[in-house]
Parts: sequence; C-alpha cells; structure tokens
Amino acid sequence: MSATTPQNTTQNSPRTKFGPWLALLLAGGFEVGYALSVNGSEGFTNVTWSLIAIAFFLCTLFFLSVALKKIDVGIGYAVWAGIGAAGAALLGPVFFDESLTPAKGFWLAVIIGGVVWLKLADSPAFETRTG
Repeated sequence: MSATTPQNTTQNSPRTKFGPWLALLLAGGFEVGYALSVNGSEGFTNVTWSLIAIAFFLCTLFFLSVALKKIDVGIGYAVWAGIGAAGAALLGPVFFDESLTPAKGFWLAVIIGGVVWLKLADSPAFETRTG
C-alpha cells in the first residue's frame, strides 16, 4: 500500500484547475472597481474615493499575482485588462456622466471576443488540433 501525498491528490482537482481563473476574474472585478473609483477620486482630491481606489488597486494586484502563478502572463494580463476595460466602459455610464455609443459597444465586443479567443487558443484541445 503506497502513501499518497496531498500534492499528488490535489493536482487535478477542480479547485487547482479553476482556482487561478477565479483569482483572475476577481482581479478583473477589482480592476473595474479601481478604474471607477479613480474616476470618482477626481484626481485623488476626494479622500474617500482615493482610499477606495487604493484598496481596489491592492486587491487587483494581489489576485492578479495569484492567478499568474498558474496562468501564462500574456493570457492572464490580456484577460485582466480586457475585463477592466470592458467593465469600466460598461459601468462608467451607470455611475458617471459618460456615454456608451454603438461604436464603443462594438469595440467592447471585439475586446471580449479577443479575450475569449485567447483563452480558447490556450486550451489543450485547440493546441492538439493546430499542432
């Protein structure tokens, strides 16, 4: 009877597989909060919004660094930046006096589509078909 170490039993668990992607989604969400709160800080002259921005900034960096332990930096950064850009553009009109035109909506869809294709291109099934 052989002993199994915890490392061997958790390598293929769903938590190990999806944990970095969950961390990346959280980092993206905090990046949206950071972008919106920086806008609300009015050039860091509003103390409350400035403190909120700093908290979001620290959280986004923490979760991004956790995600990048297992996700390639090119993919991780693109997904993180895409979530931040799309989220800020979509929520800017909700919280601030900004507009979301059809042209902006189209280019946001291009960003989102690009992020999805990056993820698909990183999948083993895609690599098997193209390699």
